[in-house]
Amino acid sequence: MAERWFPNTLVFALLTVAVVAIAAMGIGSGPAKVASVFGNGFWDLIPFTMQMAMVAIGGYVVATSRPIQRVITRLAQIPATERGAVAMVATVSLTSALLNWGFSLIFSALLVRRLAERDNLRVDYRAASAAAYLGLGGSWALGLSSSAAQLQANAESLSPSLLSITGVIPFRETIFTWQSLTLAAVVIVVCVSIAYLTAPRGDSVRTAADLGIDPSDPVEDDEPRTRPGEWLEYSPLLTFVVVALVAGWAVQEFADKDPIVAISALNTYNLLFLTLGMLLHWRPRRFLAAVNKAVPATAGVLIQFPFYAGIAAIMTQATNGGGDSLSHYLASAFTGVGSSTLFPLMMGAYSVILGFLIPSGGGKWIIEAPYVMQAANDLNVNLGWTVQVYNAAEALPNLINPFWMLPLLGVLGLKARDIVGYTFLYLVALLPIVLGLLTLLSTTLPYHPPVQP
Repeated sequence: MAERWFPNTLVFALLTVAVVAIAAMGIGSGPAKVASVFGNGFWDLIPFTMQMAMVAIGGYVVATSRPIQRVITRLAQIPATERGAVAMVATVSLTSALLNWGFSLIFSALLVRRLAERDNLRVDYRAASAAAYLGLGGSWALGLSSSAAQLQANAESLSPSLLSITGVIPFRETIFTWQSLTLAAVVIVVCVSIAYLTAPRGDSVRTAADLGIDPSDPVEDDEPRTRPGEWLEYSPLLTFVVVALVAGWAVQEFADKDPIVAISALNTYNLLFLTLGMLLHWRPRRFLAAVNKAVPATAGVLIQFPFYAGIAAIMTQATNGGGDSLSHYLASAFTGVGSSTLFPLMMGAYSVILGFLIPSGGGKWIIEAPYVMQAANDLNVNLGWTVQVYNAAEALPNLINPFWMLPLLGVLGLKARDIVGYTFLYLVALLPIVLGLLTLLSTTLPYHPPVQP
């Protein structure tokens, strides 16, 4: 259904622009005002757009380096059974996504290919590939590369209108709370259990060979040097200089600041990942080749995030004669539930539905945050936990949305229809568990007013 009926996600972004613009005029904002705030706000989030693109590039570059490839090859030799292999892929995908979702996606896909090369183990290629995608559908938004948590922890990445509502929310109030860590642990245990129990055995197994896929990768050797000017491209000398500089800076950064505050800085996070990728590739030529392969995966982020910024500007700044915006009306609707206990459940369900139409954690948060965070303030719901409600809920639609599957499927040589039957099972199981825990755990956290930088 998704492959047949759902258009490119850019269409949803443009459709949302149209719907929000019409709605803003519907509440009394003039056409000239709507056009003005859209154009003025279109570029508000360029720093954050670039930062999110670098998250994907950094993760891809590290995952495709030769040392990491050797780690993958060794990991693939560990499982002794077909079901154990699928469960291991799920574990690797879910835990690595807590570090970086781009790294998890590529690392897990390459692990599936290495498992498929084993002659003494018949691993179902479809089930293992679905397990490799679990990081994007289960745990990534509860980890360090969470778009919403990173955005809220960095004042310079927030638009002024959103900053006034939410303030700055550090990681210790979002992904590092015991409630969030507990939720992540439950998600991992549930997913790994499902991966093990649903992995086909015996005659039901469909290997890569059965699907007509060759899992082996051609060996890519460095092209021979043909001119003297290429010498530095093949030399690790400049790599060593850059790594040494970043290492010296990192030591000072983490010595001068609380480590949690330091790693909360998205620029710090991206710089460390890129530097690690450069170190692992060793030669500038290999590093640049990896970056060239990673860039296509960022196309959706680069073109769609500015439209999301324009949408957010319309929702918060296109006001009617009484000074009310769309964000105000939506916040009033959420506040209308009249209960801080029911708010996380309502917000989580809403985020799941919207997440299927806008499969971008950061882009969707830009749209949702102005009114859901205002509602959280009005209902005295903990703001950090509100971010985590969004994070945990919005990741779930990724399990059946083909948008973020594309990089994984490209590596594996599959189509979405090959794995969505498995990923749908995870969605059915996780939905009530996640929404239930989000509602229950919200009662353990007190409300604090937004903290301005």
